[in-house]
Amino acid sequence: MKKQSSKNTKTQNLAPQKLKDIYTQALKAKSRLESILIPTPLSYAPTLSHISKAEIYLKKENLQLTGAFKIRGAFNKIAALVEAATESANIESSATKSAVKSSAPKHKALDSVIKGVIAASAGNHAQGVAYAAKHFGIKAVIVMPEATPLLKVSATKALGAKVVLSGDNYDEAYKKALELAKEQDLTFIHPFADREVIAGQGSIALEMIEEYKDISVVVVPIGGGGLINGIGSVYKHLCPHVRVIGVVASGANAMKLSFDSAKIQKIESVRTIADGIAVRDVNMDNFKLVQQCVDEIVSVDDEEIANAILFLLERQKLVVEGAGAASVASVLHQKFSLSPKDKVALVLSGGNIDITMLNVIIEKGLLKSNRKMRLEVVLIDKPGSLQGLTNILSKVDANIVQIEYDRTSVMLKYGDALVTMALETKGAEHKELIRKQLSAHNYHFNEIT
Repeated sequence: MKKQSSKNTKTQNLAPQKLKDIYTQALKAKSRLESILIPTPLSYAPTLSHISKAEIYLKKENLQLTGAFKIRGAFNKIAALVEAATESANIESSATKSAVKSSAPKHKALDSVIKGVIAASAGNHAQGVAYAAKHFGIKAVIVMPEATPLLKVSATKALGAKVVLSGDNYDEAYKKALELAKEQDLTFIHPFADREVIAGQGSIALEMIEEYKDISVVVVPIGGGGLINGIGSVYKHLCPHVRVIGVVASGANAMKLSFDSAKIQKIESVRTIADGIAVRDVNMDNFKLVQQCVDEIVSVDDEEIANAILFLLERQKLVVEGAGAASVASVLHQKFSLSPKDKVALVLSGGNIDITMLNVIIEKGLLKSNRKMRLEVVLIDKPGSLQGLTNILSKVDANIVQIEYDRTSVMLKYGDALVTMALETKGAEHKELIRKQLSAHNYHFNEIT
């Protein structure tokens, strides 16, 4: 295992008042959220505990309303806006309370204060803002990168928001959202660099502490830092001994580079399957707070994230997106030190994974774990040739799940045919047996990896 870094592990340099302020705001956020959300489970994970030789728990925000933690910060921010607008418009406080605790439309007088809200998001923040805006009867515009998975676009539209697709990544969508906010006089809801948003995410820590006070390590995915700042601030205020560990994707590691060097670092581009934490630019205010409430930041690559997604699907029966699986990936691949005495909470931040991406991860996972095999076999194109091949495969208990027969490829000799097939296999030894049997019967084949 990697040795724990001594850098940034001491708490004597924390800013106690700032952490206390966020904790106080998180309490308010929790109160606002109680009417629409139920606490997500914090469940013991026996298999992960066995692998890591520590006591592992999963905080399942993938089961949250809208499928991710983002609803917490978005709803808290918009609820705070409604409260402030209500006071500004001299509306009776009872009207605000009614709007917060029910799905009743906002008071008409609010129209003069809140023209609408706008956000930039790759998906989860979008759905959170859309849900909260609909709850309060407020117009919502969401700017999403053009490559955003259809699932997230459709889900956001279904919540009543107008979706604008712009840019190749979050940062470009963010710039477009700021332009539209100015043009249309809309209130911009930042996905992570906002105190009320951070406080909303901090309600997760309050739930975990209420459910299990003995947690000694909390592991949180990091994109822009809103989630870890909310959770970390609450923990460092109430339980300063708890280690707070952040996990970035190696293809979007600006926050780790900045944290390790103690100054903001820039990266040219981001590339990761964990689109929920694919943030290129580090926000200064969030970075300063990360320095105060985070002990260590580690990185995981896409291969490790994909392994964690497949592990959670198979062993925990949970559908989790790339960002949500980052915390589990960090434990599976031993990115930081743990002791048998540690009680570790891994935050699964969301479950809104694109079904096409999930299919790719499953297929690749089966191939890498020797449970699937793809072959190209050259046959003589005559009756009985294909039957002879399938008979041999049947005798070694290889199940054919997909097959294609091609006699027209320009790469083939006349009179030959190319059979491409996918087989279900039972491990490395079974695959080797299949290879030996094909070679023994003089088949020319190529294994596709």
